[in-house]
Amino acid sequence: MKNAISTNNAPGAIGPYSQAVKMGDFLFVSGQLPINPSTNEMPESVAEQTKQSLENVKAILEAAGSDLQHVLKTTVFLKDMNTFTKMNEVYQSYFTENYPARSAVEVARLPKEALVEIEVIACAPNNK
Repeated sequence: MKNAISTNNAPGAIGPYSQAVKMGDFLFVSGQLPINPSTNEMPESVAEQTKQSLENVKAILEAAGSDLQHVLKTTVFLKDMNTFTKMNEVYQSYFTENYPARSAVEVARLPKEALVEIEVIACAPNNK
């Protein structure tokens, strides 16, 4: 059975989609913009935006009974591939050895003029 996951600790969906969907032992987390759910504001630098996007992912995973250690695959969308190194410096602080698989792509434009958006696929170790 497919279950939608939602938390107030991450920005709400800005369209007809769920923050995440759980199916069996898998979680599919929608792309997370770097919007602070408390202030509804977005930081300016790609490093700060990467941190906020990953904090949003982390909050959604926790609401689903999982965490960053159970992330299997990430996709990072960057407005400018020249910011990859700055994004990667922050990204690596969120994951430890036995890293998830990852794709990073440059895109023409992101919603709300964000510099980065991150989506993940994870497993849910407990049945929440």
